[in-house]
Formats: sequence, C-alpha cells, structure tokens
Amino acid sequence: MRLQRSDALLVIIDVQERLMPVIDAREAVERNIARLIRGCHILDVSPVVTEQYVKGLGATVPDVRKALEETFGYTPIEKDSFSSFACGEFQAALRSVRKRQILVAGVEAHVCVWQTVSDLLANNYEVTVIADATSSRSPQNKDIALRRMVSEGAKLSSTEMALFELTVASGTDEFRAISKLVK
Repeated sequence: MRLQRSDALLVIIDVQERLMPVIDAREAVERNIARLIRGCHILDVSPVVTEQYVKGLGATVPDVRKALEETFGYTPIEKDSFSSFACGEFQAALRSVRKRQILVAGVEAHVCVWQTVSDLLANNYEVTVIADATSSRSPQNKDIALRRMVSEGAKLSSTEMALFELTVASGTDEFRAISKLVK
C-alpha cells in the first residue's frame, strides 16, 4: 500500500551528538533526516523523536534539532530500551496520533531502529524504513539490518521517494516546496 499522509507518522530514532560522529555516512544521514522533517512539515506529517540514554549519548544533533525547532518543535522522548516501542511514552504518542503508517529513520540500524521496526510490525503497523536516512557504525550492520527488516515485512524507501510518494501529484504548492527541498 502507498504512503498516505493522512495516515503517516515520521519516527526519528536516536540521532544523537555523541553517537553520530562514528556513524557511517553520518553527514548524508543527518541531511536527509533534516529534509524529511522539513518535507513532512510541508505535508502535515508529524514526527516523533527518540533519544537513547541522553546522559551518555547527548541530545539530538544540532542540524536535526534545528529542523525540528523550525517546524514542529523539539520534544524528544527519552528512552533506555533499544526498541522505542518498549517505552510507554512512545506508545502513548502513537496512540494519540492514531496513524498506522510509520516512516522510520535514525541510528543504529541494527540495534534501536531494527528493534523498533520489529516491534511496530508485530503490532500491525505498516513500516517504511527510509534507507538513506538510516545508518550504523558499519555499512555491513546497516545492510544486514535493512535486509532483516524487509524480510519481516517492512518496506524500504529513500528520503526523496517517500516525500514525493506523500506529495502524490505535481503542479501544487506542496510539490514545488518538496522539489526545492530535495534539490
């Protein structure tokens, strides 16, 4: 099934200051997550942001935090479990928005992202992993995680593909804004 903005929610997992310096392709991942946030704002798709063990890993990286502050506001959910779904505040956020299509981006693909995706799928959510906005310390771990998530029922997409899928048609102000954003 195609992404429908009326049923979509963006989940950004653990894009944190002390973790990102060791993440493979971190600059591209951060840039794509910021684009996703801004694009979802244009398309009225809300985000949920998690942070793992903030005392040790720090807050969300400045570029991503800035994109959130400019659009939706920066209100992360702090967690200590690898899976965001294991956090009661995360589950409450999902219940409050009543969306079934979850776009997932963040780090690390083979730990927190995979466990969150696995739990979302087990709870009957449709999950789309934004592959160019997701990474791990090693490309091998990212690759294994993406293959495992797909084998469990998740779909893969890219930042640009997901934003245009949610946009649906050209010739609109939203299309023009998304086109400008992805260039």
